[in-house]
Amino acid sequence: MSETSNNRGGVASILDAIDQVIAKIEELIMATGVILMAVNTIVNVVSRFVFNHSIIFAEELNSVFILLVTFAGVGYAARHGRHIRMSAIYDHMPDKARKILMTIITGVTAFCMLFLAWFAVEYILNIQSKGRIMPALGVPVYLVYLWVPVGFFVTGVQYALTMVKNLREKEIYLSTNLHEHEAQEIEV
Repeated sequence: MSETSNNRGGVASILDAIDQVIAKIEELIMATGVILMAVNTIVNVVSRFVFNHSIIFAEELNSVFILLVTFAGVGYAARHGRHIRMSAIYDHMPDKARKILMTIITGVTAFCMLFLAWFAVEYILNIQSKGRIMPALGVPVYLVYLWVPVGFFVTGVQYALTMVKNLREKEIYLSTNLHEHEAQEIEV
């Protein structure tokens, strides 16, 4: 057994396990959120046509589901290298330049996502201090917005891990599990 595989077993395997748990939770949140949003919308449409009245809280509930799916999905997209990339110039660069640029991009994106998570926490604390509630559901608004910093934080961590992977590995990685050549094969 090589020294690299021995080192791989400790902290890296724990981080991989945590990452897999987070990935499963994100998948569950996104699937459940989309299904509940569809059910809520269908029930509201049926209610409108059968009883001639909309469900009072349907719009607010769909807003909650959209927020939930969006911010769980941001981390999911980063984990699977499915984020938007503008690659017209990038694709024509030599390997070494692409590697440097991808490392910089993932590092800057990680910083931005973590900054937005911090900013979102400050915003939520501000909303909480004002005691705002959703009119139809009666739920404090800050509870609904808790997904925003969580999504930004998970996404920031994913980009940071991708940056570290690009610093440590020879290949160019778009996410911790997807290197550039695999992504090009998928796109074709």
